Amino acid sequence: MASIVISPTTTTPPPPISVSLSNPHATTPMSLLRHHHHRRRRLTSLAAAALLRSQDTTVYTPAPLSSVSPAADSLFHVSLDVSSSPDLAASHSRPGQYLQLRLPYLDKPSFLAIASPPSLASSTGVFDFLVKSVPGSTAEALCGLARGDVVEVTPAMGKGFEVEEIHPPEAFGTVFVFATGSGISPIRSLIESGFGANERSEVSLYYGARNLQRMAYQERFKEWEASGVRIIPVLSQPDDTWKGEYGYVQNAFTRAKKKFNPSSTGVVLCGQKQMAEEVTSILVADGVSKEKILKNF
Repeated sequence: MASIVISPTTTTPPPPISVSLSNPHATTPMSLLRHHHHRRRRLTSLAAAALLRSQDTTVYTPAPLSSVSPAADSLFHVSLDVSSSPDLAASHSRPGQYLQLRLPYLDKPSFLAIASPPSLASSTGVFDFLVKSVPGSTAEALCGLARGDVVEVTPAMGKGFEVEEIHPPEAFGTVFVFATGSGISPIRSLIESGFGANERSEVSLYYGARNLQRMAYQERFKEWEASGVRIIPVLSQPDDTWKGEYGYVQNAFTRAKKKFNPSSTGVVLCGQKQMAEEVTSILVADGVSKEKILKNF
């Protein structure tokens, strides 16, 4: 019988994949997969954003900007011309209200408190805002626009400051106002709307900022004081030349606090959550009714 010899099969291995280290832009199979993965995720995110926008039933009205200018470090004055939209102008009926603003090419709106008094919208068709430019936000994009650029806004919304709770002025002779950072925006609306400050025995505004370079509306202080509002600037990081109040507004208030009648005292708050909570705790402990502590949100 003939013998059969079975020889082992020889398999030639494939050539190794060569990656040139001298070319940092060489495309490997793994990098190509990552590229497609990131592109797919981006397309999915854009599709989801478009879907959310199509499902949003909020009514927006186009309106041109009338001015954008620096107000302080990281803060900008923004004015919006709503004169061609009477219903939009009329929606601002009390200080402390806010609206949503969006840009045509961005999906996420920004919530902005209206800084001007309602009378300005009714008489000139203008909404003023004090906008903090936060990196990567709609607000930052807004602060980079110019006169004539068109944005989209909702009607004014929210209850605003329920100033009827601290009226008449003779019954609430003392009003303490607290604001930090861009929270001064709706406080400006309140002061310039007139809430009987000059008919009260004491109206004090504790206004906090990091330093004077970050404190907006300093050019309005004399006008506000002439209307009956005593202004106490409080700086959390002042320079060596600062002789005024320092730290946080709630601490400055505690240091300066004098005896007052809690039953005839009103309070207005706008700004950092911690500040609002601590001021509320201090004043409620002193006997001020929570119903007399006004917030716009």
